[in-house]
Amino acid sequence: MTVSTWTSTPSAASGDHDVERRRAARALLAHPLLTARDDDFRLVRKHAAELATWFADQAGWRLTVDAQTARLVKKPADLADPTRPARAPKTKVPFTRRRYVLLCLALAVLERSESQTTLGRLAEGVLTGSTDPALTEAGITFGMGRREERADLVAVVRLLLSWDVLTRVQGDEDAFVADGGNDVLYDVDRRVSSGLLATSRGASTVTAVSFEERLAALTAEPWPETDDLRLRSLRHAMTRRLLDDPVVYYADLTEGERAYLVNQRVSITRRITELTGLIPEMRAEGIAMLDPDDALTDVRMPEAGTDGHVTLLIATKIATDGVAPTLPELVDFVREQAKKHSSYWRKTATEPAAAADLAEQAVAKLEALNLVLRVCDDHGRTRIHPRSALMRFAMTEPTIKKAAPRP
Repeated sequence: MTVSTWTSTPSAASGDHDVERRRAARALLAHPLLTARDDDFRLVRKHAAELATWFADQAGWRLTVDAQTARLVKKPADLADPTRPARAPKTKVPFTRRRYVLLCLALAVLERSESQTTLGRLAEGVLTGSTDPALTEAGITFGMGRREERADLVAVVRLLLSWDVLTRVQGDEDAFVADGGNDVLYDVDRRVSSGLLATSRGASTVTAVSFEERLAALTAEPWPETDDLRLRSLRHAMTRRLLDDPVVYYADLTEGERAYLVNQRVSITRRITELTGLIPEMRAEGIAMLDPDDALTDVRMPEAGTDGHVTLLIATKIATDGVAPTLPELVDFVREQAKKHSSYWRKTATEPAAAADLAEQAVAKLEALNLVLRVCDDHGRTRIHPRSALMRFAMTEPTIKKAAPRP
């Protein structure tokens, strides 16, 4: 019996290689911490050397890959950006200050735990850690007596589950939230937890006191002392912005960043397109990298459902009116729209308090997409100002041209 074999041509092999590398790069951008359980982990390992070189050269991000994990240590271009909070996996509600502190305490407990732990032991460790005098002086206290307190811990646990730090073996967190009973058993992967921090130095080495100073120290990079290093620093900063931000406005950049991006925008965007498949849209106001697959984003616009429809309606109103409304004005607008669309929106959207939540969520989404800005006016009122990219949602009256008379 003969066995026939197919040999790929060099061009076909090269095409497969590029497709795989692009898929691996997109997987890392969407989920900077991958484990062997993720679908694209195999491709990341296969192309690890090329990906590590590209991210280091173009964005200044470090990629580490081993047999079980892949970690792209992304550093945000803007440390003051408040639009990308951690969210509870189940409810999508942004984390509060309390939940962030609980997350840090839980990770500290897990660092010293065995390979398995329970929700009850985790809660005990968190309560012990919360007695730290520094937390007490900051007015932060914790307990597990009330349902809301237990729900905060469970939100943290479910976030750790989504990151593969924990793997549920047996039990259900809902029973713990209800009455504090029915413990849950987890496997702990400290290899994953040890890769969570994306810092330039260990947190214990930072002596700064204020939050802003500590954050700056944790992410500080060497100051560029030569022209070559300065240009490399600018390339890293601009590539990070184009990969991370929905829209990069020239007005938001420093004079040096703006001059560099204007001069290098073609080469920078070409390299990003080659790696990721993102398509640049260049306008006078700035640059947006568009994803034809609509996958490299955690905030979609437009989006199906009541929340998505409200966001689209508010975007259209602000863009069309050309004014900057206050949030209370948008709440009134949502109430009006709820009456018009009551047969399509979810039932709770017509309740008296729903309009305020829907309006706030819509504005937060538009803000995260860099389509609007909250600006305080001279009277102390916060107004929602449109940014230039929002204008694509403006509605105008149609112009109907009359047919020319026949000769």
